[in-house]
Amino acid sequence: QVQLVESGGGLVQAGGSLRLSCAASGFSSIRSMGWYRQAPGKQRDLVAAITSGGSTNYADSMKGRFTISRDNAKNTVYLQMNNLKPEDTAVYYCKLRFREGLVEYDYWGQGTQVTVSS
Repeated sequence: QVQLVESGGGLVQAGGSLRLSCAASGFSSIRSMGWYRQAPGKQRDLVAAITSGGSTNYADSMKGRFTISRDNAKNTVYLQMNNLKPEDTAVYYCKLRFREGLVEYDYWGQGTQVTVSS
């Protein structure tokens, strides 16, 4: 049974920090894991992603404030968010890309709410 379990969201004041975690289980051949976010009325956008080899990709607005890391042994990805701003308020979703045969698939977590108060 495949599963993504997200944790770490919550309410924080502007300038504060949060760390999100996403633990994967039941997947084989994970290619990458990442975080996306969606604010009310807006599209879901990439925050950061990391491949199984450790290559990272960040949205420009997150560079310098957010750091993605991964524990391959635990199939867990982390998003350290510092200097949070009210505009970072959104539901944050974990996405995992895995391969079966020659085809790659995406699997989404249920999302975790991050609210930054001014």
